[in-house]
Amino acid sequence: MNGTMKAVVARGHGSPAVLAVEDIAIPRPGPGQIQVRVEAAALNGCDLDLLSGRMAEAAPLEFPHVPGGDFAGTVTEAGEGVTRFAVGDDVFGTGFPRATGRFSAAFSRPTSLTTGAMAEYAVLEADAPAVTHRPPALHAERAAALPISGLTALALLREGRVQPGESVLVIGATGGVGSVVVPLLAAAQAHVIATAGAADEEHVRRLGADEVIDHLTTDLAAEMSRRYPDGVDAMVNLALPASRLIDVSRGIRRGGRLMNATHPAPQPGTHERDDLTMATLSGAARPGDLDDLAARAVKGTLPPAVGRRYRLADGPRAYREFVQEHTRGKLIVAVGASA
Repeated sequence: MNGTMKAVVARGHGSPAVLAVEDIAIPRPGPGQIQVRVEAAALNGCDLDLLSGRMAEAAPLEFPHVPGGDFAGTVTEAGEGVTRFAVGDDVFGTGFPRATGRFSAAFSRPTSLTTGAMAEYAVLEADAPAVTHRPPALHAERAAALPISGLTALALLREGRVQPGESVLVIGATGGVGSVVVPLLAAAQAHVIATAGAADEEHVRRLGADEVIDHLTTDLAAEMSRRYPDGVDAMVNLALPASRLIDVSRGIRRGGRLMNATHPAPQPGTHERDDLTMATLSGAARPGDLDDLAARAVKGTLPPAVGRRYRLADGPRAYREFVQEHTRGKLIVAVGASA
């Protein structure tokens, strides 16, 4: 398939202001790769980290650069040697656009080069565990909202080894990862305390939170000390910078666990607690992880997490609003005919 396609494009590093919708060449799959007609794509903070240039050494970009990792769509062409997928298969997953080094290695083969999802077509590695078949009952927009958030949530819960009845504080429960972490913790029968503004309280309770603390009007550390004088069993941090974790982590019981998903991670030796199990995690895909998340979404264990929806023509605006406005759940760009 030759010709051009519409895509969100950056011609150099910068803020979302450098993004524009342009006509560029349709990418073709090489050996071991598939071409996908994208139906929906989701925004993630790492899209903007890559775009900014802050990670240029670990994850260099080629320009013109199409952002976006999380996607759902249909296979339109398969490269030589591909047996896992066939033309016409509905798929979803994630990949890091033209990124090499440790970033892409977490999600696919270290040598993989994929094109961005904010486009009508994308190319991905067919054997990457972060790409899989999409069940017919899972809508494309819901599927696109799952990969990075869901894989990060699974990594956090595996590290935390949360048991039924344990108390877990989730800081930043309204975002994309929180929209998966909270229901997964609820399904594991944990007692979930979530931070959220008053306008989002009903939302996080629907996700499965048992208690909600308004972090906008309440001193979180003081409120946790009041409610849980002996501390909670575990904490999942999805929002606070490392500089604030020292204070808030006093609300974890002795021998408890702190699972962090924010970067940069706390530096060794800077934390005053030596009794905590601490880990900073991101969402590396294991074989079967996306299938697990899809099954949970179809079953209803994971509620829909689509916050705002945009057309491809509004993709640059979506990234600007991702930075400038409060986000509940995932921001989705509808690319296909339904857009």
